[in-house]
Amino acid sequence: MNRLRHFHSRSGFLLLETMIGVAVFAIGVLVLGWCMENCLNAEVVRNRDQLARLALENRMSEVEGGVVQVTDEPFEEALTGRFQGITIRHSRVPVHLENEKREQLSNLFEVYLEATWNTPVGPQSKTIRFYVVGG
Repeated sequence: MNRLRHFHSRSGFLLLETMIGVAVFAIGVLVLGWCMENCLNAEVVRNRDQLARLALENRMSEVEGGVVQVTDEPFEEALTGRFQGITIRHSRVPVHLENEKREQLSNLFEVYLEATWNTPVGPQSKTIRFYVVGG
């Protein structure tokens, strides 16, 4: 009778140990899944950020090359193709500078380019400012 009671108490303890082990393992799997989701979201954000940088570089080259005309009025364009989901805004502001002879430099503009896009963690944006001559 004493042996039977000792066996039942050990069986109960073994069951409790097993349940705690399964619970710890389940929590570990859930945390690992959460970490993987965060890693995937970070990779998506990084890829979209690189794509937005490339879109801004392309637009800057187009403005500098005279292919795209930037006016004083802000302009917004939703990009297509590879840059689907990225919106570019651009505008310019006249720059009032003088040369060493105190003569006003004309036809010099500061151009603002801003790319915005959505990611799993929220809206993101990048901005470039540069100078162009002419208009």
